[in-house]
Amino acid sequence: MSESTVGNIDTAVLTAKEKLDAHTYEMVQWHFHESTGSPFWLSKKSELSFDPLKEVRGFDDLKKFALFEDDWLRGGPVRRWVPKGLADRPTYVFETGGTTGVPKSRVVIDDFRIDYEMFSETLPEEFFPKGANWLMLGPSGPRRLRLAVEHLCQHRGGICFCIDLDPRWVIKLIKKGWMEHLEAYKKHCIDQAITILNAGHEIKCMFTTPKLLESLAYGLAEQETSIQEIGITGIFSGGTEFTPQWTRFCVEELLGGPTEDSGVYMTPTYGNTLMGLACSKPVTAADDYKISYYAPQPRAAVEVVEFDDHTQVVDYGATGRVKLYTMTREFFVPGFLERDEGEREMPFAKFPWDGVSGVRPFHRLASSTTVGVY
Repeated sequence: MSESTVGNIDTAVLTAKEKLDAHTYEMVQWHFHESTGSPFWLSKKSELSFDPLKEVRGFDDLKKFALFEDDWLRGGPVRRWVPKGLADRPTYVFETGGTTGVPKSRVVIDDFRIDYEMFSETLPEEFFPKGANWLMLGPSGPRRLRLAVEHLCQHRGGICFCIDLDPRWVIKLIKKGWMEHLEAYKKHCIDQAITILNAGHEIKCMFTTPKLLESLAYGLAEQETSIQEIGITGIFSGGTEFTPQWTRFCVEELLGGPTEDSGVYMTPTYGNTLMGLACSKPVTAADDYKISYYAPQPRAAVEVVEFDDHTQVVDYGATGRVKLYTMTREFFVPGFLERDEGEREMPFAKFPWDGVSGVRPFHRLASSTTVGVY
């Protein structure tokens, strides 16, 4: 790497940090001002040992807050999360979890649209052509993902086809050990997808998860066709099963070989209802299919922190727990420890801020966590 390239990246990193600091200040002012803040954060303000309106000047000052507790999102009234400045807007509620008790709920107005319009800008049009129709092969119901993928498709000028998939039922089947029922339900979902793909709708793009992508490939193979032959050119996917080994297998065995050999283009993503969507650095065979994710700064940020001290970021290349921050006008999370761990990655030209690679379940929780549901 030349000195000029290093200098350009250093300048971009500094500019991104300044933008993050300014955005942090603006969002804290919004969420803690009596005229615009949400009832939840306005009531929390009296419990704090500092005045966020005066003492949060940039991103590093968010460490003054205690960790965000996701149990705050269980139960209502859900309107306490709606900022006063947006109280007259039509509001969605999206759920996550819900397999053991009351699900966590997040109110959303436009965030899912904004997040996916930003993501749209990262998709290569050669493989995700404008105007193409999409298939959403993933969880439905009260989840943000279905509406978000549909909006992404519409934003790019297409029409989105969706299937029914209830991940809460899948988790129950796993916990009961009803593997025959699990396979039958998975086949039910794949059959829906194959029916749509065979119906002449000219679908070229899709969202799916690693496990469903694999099952779809095998289901199509039984009909003596493939994902590539049925017309799919671009896939965006997400899930903790994304490992370099699985990605290599998927690209070489399921998608017609590396993209440069005219295979199907696939881009991994990392996201959730709290944060939004983190894009991946392009995944290539030359880089051993390494997957590195970068949050959509400044609306969200990700740190990789020490396992026993969430205020300390680990060195580049070192392993730690994933800590996320969300700062939009609709939702404010000043630091939340994800159930994931990974390695801290360097900024690069396209995303001049820290990333995370090797994302996998946090080792101290992994044995008690049901992952890879769909």
